[in-house]
Amino acid sequence: MKCFLILCFIAISLNLNAQEQKPEILSPEIQIETALLAAPEEYRGEALVYGYDDQGNLMVLREGTNNMICLADDPNKEGVQVACYDKKLEPFMARGRALIAEGRSEEEKRNIREQEAESGELQMPDAPSTLYVFSGKDENYDKSTGELKDGFLRYVIHIPNATPESTGLPASPDFPGMPWLMDPGTHRAHIMITPERKN
Repeated sequence: MKCFLILCFIAISLNLNAQEQKPEILSPEIQIETALLAAPEEYRGEALVYGYDDQGNLMVLREGTNNMICLADDPNKEGVQVACYDKKLEPFMARGRALIAEGRSEEEKRNIREQEAESGELQMPDAPSTLYVFSGKDENYDKSTGELKDGFLRYVIHIPNATPESTGLPASPDFPGMPWLMDPGTHRAHIMITPERKN
């Protein structure tokens, strides 16, 4: 009898612990509000927004009519980070999400997309396409309004196969905020613009 009670106690404790660890899924309205913080104001009203349902599955929370796609914050990750990008990047971004869902490592994801881009199976942007990433700390996030104080915005401009020679950009920045070219000469080539963080 004593052993049975101990086992019951352990089972209840494990169940409660599992419930405590389940990430909080915010309402679609709040997820949308926060996701749009990454987009330029002129694109926010008609952007498509991806977010999460009650089970934590990625889904379209709002359809869009312009060229901007936004991603809500991932409830499974620490901190707050949302992103918006030109829809020309969607094949590249969607493929990355699919590979992550398959359990692929970051290295595997990179290699697979590289192979598919080189073969033409994965369609890459035919013109510069921008990704905006807005991030901040959990303690600065208001879950009731979707507002994020002291957020940090950085910019990524994808130009597949660009090189320092074709762009005039260095392969590393000389100071914070200076544009530079990351992964030059590859399908992942992109201009990084990371402003200096405020104290």
